[in-house]
Amino acid sequence: MTALTFTLKDVPRQRVDCSALTPTRLAGRAPADISAIELPCGNRKPRVGELFDLHGEDTSNLVFRNACDRLDRIGEGMFDGAIQVQGDAGAYLGLGMRGGRISVSGSCGAFAAAEMRRGLVHVFGNAGDFLGAALPGDRQGMRGGMVIVGGNAGDRCGDQLRRGAILIEGNAGDYCASRMIAGTIAVLGVLGTYPGFAMRRGTLLLTSLPVSLPANFGDCGTHDLLFLKLLVKSWKSLDSQFAHLEPSTRVRRFLGDVSCDGKGEMLFWA
Repeated sequence: MTALTFTLKDVPRQRVDCSALTPTRLAGRAPADISAIELPCGNRKPRVGELFDLHGEDTSNLVFRNACDRLDRIGEGMFDGAIQVQGDAGAYLGLGMRGGRISVSGSCGAFAAAEMRRGLVHVFGNAGDFLGAALPGDRQGMRGGMVIVGGNAGDRCGDQLRRGAILIEGNAGDYCASRMIAGTIAVLGVLGTYPGFAMRRGTLLLTSLPVSLPANFGDCGTHDLLFLKLLVKSWKSLDSQFAHLEPSTRVRRFLGDVSCDGKGEMLFWA
């Protein structure tokens, strides 16, 4: 069977809630039923058939063609299957995701992979603010799975991260790993200001020192951490620059935020 493909007819005038279109929610449904699903769009609820041309029948593999940044909540709460976005995605990509794979050929908006538990989200372009973070008012951000960003990430990446890995091939904005509780964030580019703000635990892997290192982090000197070999080896199968890394196990370690238990770490590869 061919993948169920949603081809966007025109750029919508308002944002569209696409949370109803996941492999989990569409399993076993006929194309006619899917075409009749209503999607919140501003103060209207247009049907899927009004916004998209539908082709294919495999509901376990979804494709969004001609996608734009007004398509929000793609892959929200999905448990299995795969979603391929050809173009850009809006905000809340993979929100609360519990399994499966999402790939975006372009960029995505804010709160991508927020409160994610399992699965893989791969954004080949840039990601907005609060990548893998908690929603406003919540205390738990991403709790498992992996996020790969081929470009840059916005501010507050990994805010309140509890578990899982975020791999950024480009730069990360301000307050990266803020209020981080556990997990791993790796950045190949440069960081903005105030990295590790109120960080309690977890690991922030970097290839260059920030322009201004927070005063709440103490220099612990240089260490030879053999676990980094195993970590990099686990990335070898990824379609990412991280699959080609051959860093030294020799790193410079900074410990903090000392104002919040001081058990988080920034590791700088030579």
